[in-house]
Amino acid sequence: MPPLLAPPKNFAYYYPDPMWRSGDWIKNLVLFFDGIAILLPRYLRDKPSRVDPAITAGLEQHGLLEIIEPEVAVDKTATEELARALEGVIASGALDKLNADDDSAFATLSMSRLGFYGDETLAKQMFDALKDRSLARETEDGASLPMHRQVRSIILVLLSQILRPYGEKIGATLSPATDVPELVHALGELLNIQPDASPGAVIEFDIAAVSVNLGPVPIDEVLSFRAEHLDAHKLYSASVRKFANELSRMDSRERDDAFALRQAELDEMAADLRSRSRKAWRKPASFGLGLAGAAVSLTSGNFLGAALSVAGGIAGYQSAMPKPTGAYSYLFNAQRRFGY
Repeated sequence: MPPLLAPPKNFAYYYPDPMWRSGDWIKNLVLFFDGIAILLPRYLRDKPSRVDPAITAGLEQHGLLEIIEPEVAVDKTATEELARALEGVIASGALDKLNADDDSAFATLSMSRLGFYGDETLAKQMFDALKDRSLARETEDGASLPMHRQVRSIILVLLSQILRPYGEKIGATLSPATDVPELVHALGELLNIQPDASPGAVIEFDIAAVSVNLGPVPIDEVLSFRAEHLDAHKLYSASVRKFANELSRMDSRERDDAFALRQAELDEMAADLRSRSRKAWRKPASFGLGLAGAAVSLTSGNFLGAALSVAGGIAGYQSAMPKPTGAYSYLFNAQRRFGY
């Protein structure tokens, strides 16, 4: 019997910008994904280490940062898909009301992300169509194009879906994830795009439901927890992929019902854990005795004895605490360690 193939890694593919805006948000992602992937032009290669050196160093040290170069990833096929999608956006009239007279409304988009390395002719046609509408301007540095911010964001949102098959070339599933959901949702409404049922959406839902907050936690501690619970992490990741696959076969109403059931399941488990925790608090006599011993030690000036008494009591309490099991165990262990 041939050996079972390991499932592909699941990377959070950050978009729409070349790198994340919130390092705290990245710490949440890396706790639940196998790594972070970013679409980074070669001329911006040093940007992560300049802008967020601590997070970047932690990710790179553990092999958790995947740089996707648009010079390679936005190939001929991807450029053709982008051109078709952008042509539809232009034809819909969705861009007609954009104000092109305000210089502050413009930002640069690398030529590589518009497909100049994949199919220069098509990329030039897209650029000309936008330039004719005063939504793009000639390059000033030979590497990027000034472009209306909303058009730039639309292109990068489209690429977050178009480039998902590229994950196969690096042995990973690419799950689009963003720390500016309000921008993406607004563009989705503008373009009438329904978001995919990706593992990223499921994980973001779970994080919010269970309240895991890694803002105050150093990146090294986050990665250490992840390494300590790697088996549970893999089990949870497999369950997320299964749920996302089920969602992909549902219509929007069925998805809403499925998420409501998942919310209820998580709420029930959280309530059960809280109830068991309260019972565990009252249960171990060693905890009460430990506190009593600490009080006696303090009155006698024995501060070491007090510390040992409290430590022993806490150990007794923790040993009586319930241990989450099943696919959600990783999620609830993370909440227990990092919930604020």
